[in-house]
Amino acid sequence: MSDPANSRGVTDPKEIAGADPHTGEREIDPVTGYDTTGHQWGPIRELNTPFPMIALVALALAFGYSVIAWFLLPAWPTGRHYTPGLLALDQGQEAMRDFRAIQARRGEWFSRFADPDFASLVADRSLMAEVMPAATRLYHDNCAACHGDDGGGGPGFPNLRDNHWLWGGEPAKIAETIAVGINSDDTDTRVAQMPSFDWIEIAERNSIADYVVQLPSGNTDPASAGGKLFADNCASCHGDGGVGGLDNGAPSLTDHSVIYGQDLSTELITLRHGRQGVMPAWVPRLTVEEVNLLALYVWQRSATASKVMK
Repeated sequence: MSDPANSRGVTDPKEIAGADPHTGEREIDPVTGYDTTGHQWGPIRELNTPFPMIALVALALAFGYSVIAWFLLPAWPTGRHYTPGLLALDQGQEAMRDFRAIQARRGEWFSRFADPDFASLVADRSLMAEVMPAATRLYHDNCAACHGDDGGGGPGFPNLRDNHWLWGGEPAKIAETIAVGINSDDTDTRVAQMPSFDWIEIAERNSIADYVVQLPSGNTDPASAGGKLFADNCASCHGDGGVGGLDNGAPSLTDHSVIYGQDLSTELITLRHGRQGVMPAWVPRLTVEEVNLLALYVWQRSATASKVMK
């Protein structure tokens, strides 16, 4: 049996790896029976163990597979292209084939969203089960960055899950808002702006702010100074008592999901500087069918739909 420590075929035992250069003797590990290489780190001695056979086999198999893969699969770059391999596999073409298959399957129901009867679409439960995964992906790809994954909104972005709408909560109205945007560059955009009320005396702004802060709790007195100022300056857009619902872009001030916040400091900033939110127009980035599908998805997740569908 060959000596792994003497892989070079040395005849002089003093020259064998791990041997004492004076006596030629090697230290043998009493536990494993292997001699040592002579390397030592504190109490740790390096054993002169042979390379594991399983590692050699795995290396040979990996090399064999790589050679076969070179011939069968795309492998070598050739400038702007590459060697296609004997199997001529192309993941780009496979992805396009899968995409066309999905598009063809969607085409079976997508056409129903071109000029939809939303009521009949909602009533078709099997259709809704099939289209909602696509609608969910549309929402998360295009809307969730601002309105949140759950549609709950956040500072500067409306809540889409409650029963308060800026421009109407029916699917057709929602689709129109998505298509043309708000204060966008579309020629038919919805336009909404709250003007600055810095021309009002500070004391009067404070009175209005105090009144608005109390609106969600219902603890307000319309006959108070703040209530009268609100009626004179704010109710024409926000509605009597701030309930909104006039479909003019002015939000309700009575719910707890106010767009910019409803603490006293935020209200004073809003009154002094005004607000003008922007939502881009999603056509032509989205098709008409996608806009209508997205509108139905948003409507279904809202409190408005919950009341209708009960």
